[in-house]
Amino acid sequence: MESTGIIRLNCSIKPSQERVLIRPFIPGDENRIMRIISRVLSLDEKQVCRLLEKTIADFAERHQEIQKILLRHYESIRRFVITDAVLSRERTLLLGAYFSQEYSLEAAALFNPSIVAHPDQSNLKPEQLRFIISLRATGEGHISSIVFREGIISEKNKIEIRTPTPWVCGHESTPLQNYDKHLFARKLAELELENNFSRMILAELPDNFTLAHLETRTTQLKRRYPAAGEVKNTVQGMLALAGSNSQVSFRPDQRTSEKVIFPATPSQSNGIEDARFVKFHDDDGTFCYYATYTAYDGKIIFPQLLETSDFITFRFITLNGPAVKNKGMALFPRKINGQYAMLSRQDNENLYIMYSDNIHFWYDPSIVMRPTFPWEYVQIGNCGSPMETDYGWLVLTHGVGPIRRYCIGAILLDKNDPAKIIGRLETPLLEPNAREREGYVPNVVYTCGALIHKGNLIIPYAMSDYATSFAAVNVDALVKVMK
Repeated sequence: MESTGIIRLNCSIKPSQERVLIRPFIPGDENRIMRIISRVLSLDEKQVCRLLEKTIADFAERHQEIQKILLRHYESIRRFVITDAVLSRERTLLLGAYFSQEYSLEAAALFNPSIVAHPDQSNLKPEQLRFIISLRATGEGHISSIVFREGIISEKNKIEIRTPTPWVCGHESTPLQNYDKHLFARKLAELELENNFSRMILAELPDNFTLAHLETRTTQLKRRYPAAGEVKNTVQGMLALAGSNSQVSFRPDQRTSEKVIFPATPSQSNGIEDARFVKFHDDDGTFCYYATYTAYDGKIIFPQLLETSDFITFRFITLNGPAVKNKGMALFPRKINGQYAMLSRQDNENLYIMYSDNIHFWYDPSIVMRPTFPWEYVQIGNCGSPMETDYGWLVLTHGVGPIRRYCIGAILLDKNDPAKIIGRLETPLLEPNAREREGYVPNVVYTCGALIHKGNLIIPYAMSDYATSFAAVNVDALVKVMK
């Protein structure tokens, strides 16, 4: 087959153990929490000031506004402080420090990138494009979060990544204010959490309820049935579902590289995985950014949608419908024939497409592509959202072959009927070379989204689930060799 002319670019993003987030440290044993508090309360004020001074000196340069963070962490354990005495600011800060810990977000890996055009394209040369790239950062305990970098693409596909600051800033998650009981019940059924207990809880809630309503009702039910294991699992699942619909905000003056979306709700407790960002253009000419991703609490997979217009405020919304399952959902960048369109992988094996009038509800997937060539016999899936070209919808795919080797392929879908394949590479577009095959998960190249700039496809890709590199290929040359 004629070569596509793909080239690897001299640019990479590697994990750094120095980028650490300070987060709450709350022991699971409430008696232990109270014992730690009692020990700190037993210190005299001079000891408190001396310990606090050393703590601030050791950690202030590693974290912005560390005192605000420690005060916030103190508030998370304040209910265990059994005294009416007014504590000094120094003592509350020290208590906050004892219930804090650093977490190295990227200690294990920085991979599975997705790239979109930056909302700010000011002060650039005509041939340049500013971009934001999201990455899956994995640290201790294999907990994944979303981090960001920004950069510029220049002539000859030169890529410059803006040097990240040494700071990483977390966020506070705010649950959505209202929930529709009918929609909530439908989602519980999809998650196989519909039972007598969930129906009893919902029966006493108004048609539009708040998280406070739900927490009050679940607390009452747990008291009534303290020994029922099903109650515990149902309550945990219902609160996780409510908490998974939330909003987070960062300061407008924060650099892109300082922002991290770290698991903050019960549904995300085991990680946020493989965000596929797309710049979505609506019918009225406006645009926003969506990302499909997977939240995991250790038992239940929550396919979710992330929405932002500015990469400052993000809304997390649970996707609904029987077609919302598995990983690897990728939204088209605009409506097709008046409907939203999404690629998905329903069965861990084939590539599907589905349409919807409502971006939050998905039904009736149909198969677009099955494993056909030896390098994809195990499974196939998308590698990010489709990209519109004059030829049709260009989609990067992944295929898994012998020894669970992941390669990146490409297909072309009809512009008006994207369920129809009009072009397909018979061999991989990109496969792991000797330098890329060693890592956290060997023999893998993978991406969660590419973009087209000046006729060239720019592909950020993960190297064996460890670090991220870049490749480029001319779109015309790529389409020419498709069959």
